[in-house]
Amino acid sequence: MKKTGFISDESYFWHDTGNGALFMPPGGYIETDIHSENPATKRRFKNLLERSGLMQKLTQISPRSATLEEVKFYHSESYINKVKELSAIGFGDAGELALVGKGSYEIALLSAGGAITAVESVVEGKVDNAYALTRPPGHHAEAELGMGFCLFNNIAIAAKYARNVLGLKKVMILDWDVHHGNGTESAFYDDPNVLFISLHQERLYPAGRGKAEDTGRGEGVGMNVNIPLPAGTGNAGYMYALEEIVGPITEQFKPELILISAGQDPGMFDPLARMMINMEGFRKMARFMMNIAEKYCDGKLVACHEGGYSAPYVPFCSLAIVEEMSGHRTDVEDPFVEGFKDLPVEELYDIQKEFVDKVKDIQSEYWNLSIKA
Repeated sequence: MKKTGFISDESYFWHDTGNGALFMPPGGYIETDIHSENPATKRRFKNLLERSGLMQKLTQISPRSATLEEVKFYHSESYINKVKELSAIGFGDAGELALVGKGSYEIALLSAGGAITAVESVVEGKVDNAYALTRPPGHHAEAELGMGFCLFNNIAIAAKYARNVLGLKKVMILDWDVHHGNGTESAFYDDPNVLFISLHQERLYPAGRGKAEDTGRGEGVGMNVNIPLPAGTGNAGYMYALEEIVGPITEQFKPELILISAGQDPGMFDPLARMMINMEGFRKMARFMMNIAEKYCDGKLVACHEGGYSAPYVPFCSLAIVEEMSGHRTDVEDPFVEGFKDLPVEELYDIQKEFVDKVKDIQSEYWNLSIKA
């Protein structure tokens, strides 16, 4: 069993994205609905942890707010001030689909601080690994622009904290959110000491980002690994990418800490994507990454919650991840099996292999990857 930290705060659920329909504001022919990035998925995940009894097996850790200097590890002061001003006004967009509500600035600081708290707790040995249930999410946020529901880039700030403050030399970030982690990519695109790997649905969001050919810049060439996958990729396709690319590259990089941008929007029923990962798929991915962490960095792993917009299903996928991280299994089973029992989630299609093998071919210039005939 592992000593797994769990970081969350009621304030995270109070970040207000207002009314909307999916990701658009209401108006014209768009009738008022609930914005996709609302608190339901995360609150229901926390509720399921408690209802299942798993929460009692976790070490609950209170987050602290990130300081201005810590947020400036990545973001410009002008952008930080913009978020602060919009938050004081009560509502606005910090860039592109990055809504700011009353008090969101303070909550976003606490969200970034939650990721920092998780990293610090693991690196200092207070816990073996940690899951940070933070909100607002972060991986789309650029240095001077909020994007895709993200205000401050939690995981980028936490990775820089691990390097700048805690003194780690090599950090790995795996982003399995279904949307490309453009902000995190930008943060480390020329950094030879941070390995960034993103698995995402091809050409989804943001437009033009996440191409397999984008491998880094300057001293960071080869340290950026984009693995775009075709719509409909299920458990088998994701595991093929992990086994054929993520595992071998991690073995050669040998990180001191592994961070996961854990977006559960590749999930079966997500309204903003078209992938087919089920609860068992997320369990397998978490187990794979746990094994890698055990092998290369003494189990030091932190998962930071990102996207995931199916309120009924995200809690079950997230629970499976924490079960694997902690080593504690509950009696919770996937209640939605009837909705996908005949779908090919465990079948690897040639088109999925072709996407992964293309990345292997590109990355073989920088890493020792076996290319199968």
